[in-house]
Amino acid sequence: MKRREKSTEVQNKKGGKGGMKARSQKLKARFLRSYYGNPTKDMKLIAITGTTGKTIVAHFVHEILRATGEQVAVLASDQPFKMGVLHKFLSDAWKAGANYVVVTVPAEGLRDNVFYGLPVNVAAMTNFVTAGLNDMTPEEYIENEKTLFDMKPEIVVLNHDDLNYDSFRDFKGTKQTLAFGVSGGDVKILSSKLYNKGTEATLSINSEIETVASFVSGETAISYMACAVAIGVALGVNMDKIIDGIANYEG
Repeated sequence: MKRREKSTEVQNKKGGKGGMKARSQKLKARFLRSYYGNPTKDMKLIAITGTTGKTIVAHFVHEILRATGEQVAVLASDQPFKMGVLHKFLSDAWKAGANYVVVTVPAEGLRDNVFYGLPVNVAAMTNFVTAGLNDMTPEEYIENEKTLFDMKPEIVVLNHDDLNYDSFRDFKGTKQTLAFGVSGGDVKILSSKLYNKGTEATLSINSEIETVASFVSGETAISYMACAVAIGVALGVNMDKIIDGIANYEG
């Protein structure tokens, strides 16, 4: 009995099985960065998170940067992917000459340290819809998302309309923080129109009025366009190129 109690005590001090898994993942991340030659040192990483809309926003941003003539790679999925897949993608993107990479960041990936140690240039959150959670509580989700924003991204973009905005409003970029939404923010949605095969939104951006349109249909597309516009603005992209990029994505 004493031996078992001692074993349990040692395990608790070390963080138990969860702590061991976290340390193992971090060691794996260090190995993969070294193995692939640390490609992110020459590329800017744009991380898109949220319970819905990550993939659409990632593709919008991909097209916006392509419209400026940048070499861009995108890894976008609503499902988590393994650490090895991410690091190989980064390596392949670097070899192809990309100077930007756009990646979707599921909370599950943050929980499993898939993105550990990567330098994040932009961290954007589309929304937090509790109904979209699978195997974690809202509190666990927020804690996992905090991991991304604690990676000291230069630019942070948040959804001002999100019901849980107060839980995320303290996330700040080291250089710039922007918000988007109907209720306020740096990119404010003034009006929108829904069509059978697309959407249109009128936005106020730094007191300038602009109209963007997309082939992506549905009311949520308005918010996703505003998120992508905010990222483009933060990156210093010309508004005409932002409009072109969003229009170029056919969904």
